[in-house]
Amino acid sequence: MITVKTYHYNKTQEWNNFVANSKNATFLFQRDFMEYHQDRFDDYSLMIYKNNKLVSIFPANRIEGTVISHQGLSYGGLLLLQDVKFETTVTIFQALLQYLLNNAIPILKIKVLPKIYNSLPSDEIDYLLFKSKAHLYRRDVSMVVDNGNKLKLSSNRSRNLKKAKNNNVVVKEVLEFDDFFNQILIPNLEKRHNSLPTHSLKEISELKLNFPNKIRQFNAYQNNEIIAGVTIFESSKVAHAQYISTITSKNELGGLDAIFDFLINKLYSNKHYFSFGISNENQGQQVNRGLLNWKESFGANAITHDFYTINTENYRLLDDVML
Repeated sequence: MITVKTYHYNKTQEWNNFVANSKNATFLFQRDFMEYHQDRFDDYSLMIYKNNKLVSIFPANRIEGTVISHQGLSYGGLLLLQDVKFETTVTIFQALLQYLLNNAIPILKIKVLPKIYNSLPSDEIDYLLFKSKAHLYRRDVSMVVDNGNKLKLSSNRSRNLKKAKNNNVVVKEVLEFDDFFNQILIPNLEKRHNSLPTHSLKEISELKLNFPNKIRQFNAYQNNEIIAGVTIFESSKVAHAQYISTITSKNELGGLDAIFDFLINKLYSNKHYFSFGISNENQGQQVNRGLLNWKESFGANAITHDFYTINTENYRLLDDVML
């Protein structure tokens, strides 16, 4: 018997334990991460049980008649235990859609977790989205380095790396984000895009306290002066560059090249992938050529990050999946 329940704070430990044992989850789904911005979103996370055993969770928030998984996270989707079978997943997703419909929610949106984060093959949701006639309304291009099959650096990257060595650029991991955020990241975003980082300095610092081994800051220095920085979100298979920025006037010193050489070829060489993130603008409709080319120059290749919308009444379309 499948039962769907809305998440309640008294289920925090059960939720977190599930995330730790899921085949397609990262630390972003831990409640201590999800709730750093709880004042911005109406949480509508769901927990799905089979015979009183938690077999799936669905991180989500609600805006009127739409549930989104998850608007405040880089990705979302249906998270599963490692031993959940395909047929059970069908009944889980069908029950989830029916639950939403019964609670006056006609629309579900999902930012699907990119496959590079899965600890085991977990494409059940792809089939179920197809079967329930989900609409692909956005597709981003994200650039990643496959550490098992690295491509050669471009000549520009090799030259800049030599410049970094010749200019005595030093890469250090630091525990504080203040210098990078205040001196480089925030000024650059304000000047170039009239925007701010997704996380405030206070938020990223508090998240670091909760996830000290998952959120890490690496800066490049010349003569003890910060010239560039990269903020890393680390999961079991992927090291993701959440923030990348450099002092424009110091760009020729090769600070970012030194950082990425250290991260990709040394510190995270045992990870399956190193992610540079998306290069899209205008809701996935366009790709920033300069940004894309820069990421490709490190040997990165494209994967896609998909966004779907589903009519919850289509749960009926899953009735005939199994013969």
